[in-house]
Amino acid sequence: MPDAIFDHPRVAAVYDPLDPDRTDLDEYARIIVDELGARTLLDVGCGTGTFGVLLAGRGIAVVGVDPARASVAVARGKPGADAVTWIVGTAEDLPALQVDAATMTANVAQVFLDDDDWAATLVAISHALRPGGTLIFEARRPEVRAWEGWTKEASGQVVSVPGVGDVEDWVQVTSVDGEFVTFDSPTIFHADGERIESTSTLRFRSRAAIEDSIVHAGLELVEVRDLAYAPGRSWLYLARRPGAAPA
Repeated sequence: MPDAIFDHPRVAAVYDPLDPDRTDLDEYARIIVDELGARTLLDVGCGTGTFGVLLAGRGIAVVGVDPARASVAVARGKPGADAVTWIVGTAEDLPALQVDAATMTANVAQVFLDDDDWAATLVAISHALRPGGTLIFEARRPEVRAWEGWTKEASGQVVSVPGVGDVEDWVQVTSVDGEFVTFDSPTIFHADGERIESTSTLRFRSRAAIEDSIVHAGLELVEVRDLAYAPGRSWLYLARRPGAAPA
């Protein structure tokens, strides 16, 4: 089940205004367009569609998939969204595809808590890639312990959203159990006082575990980079489906 922060229609509608800085997507766009020269893309965990619409605007045929129906509804309503194929579901629900590249941006790769679910997702993405196609995704480095800064005091904000009024939210860690970090992220609409609760858990896998999972999914690990927008704090993985593209 998607977290309420992504699947509640009222919260999904203000997701972008509450997090408007998506410069984290610039590195993905550069790799896909400039390095890979990709013409087709699968965006797993597409959310409200910011990345899909961005790449479609550059002439790339994009398929976006996400289990949060409310987020996909927001994506479909954006200018330029008609150029994207939107699917409510998971990577395992995809029809037959042969894309040049696939992405899991932001925290998408860390929402898979169960090893079997993570492995199944990687396999499904591998099957959706053409031979020689590339998967790009990021993961936070667990030794940095980024969650120690996820507090109401550090993250709290009130944003004035046009047509909605002031909206307040924050992130507060509630538990850390090994690789699993759980946090609350309520959204409060000041206009009528409605408070929508959301509890999420992310898994901070080790680099070795991630690399092993890539290989076991039948992908070739190409490179692990220091993520440009979070240097020293996150890894950026590039993995390739073996084989060459058809002539």
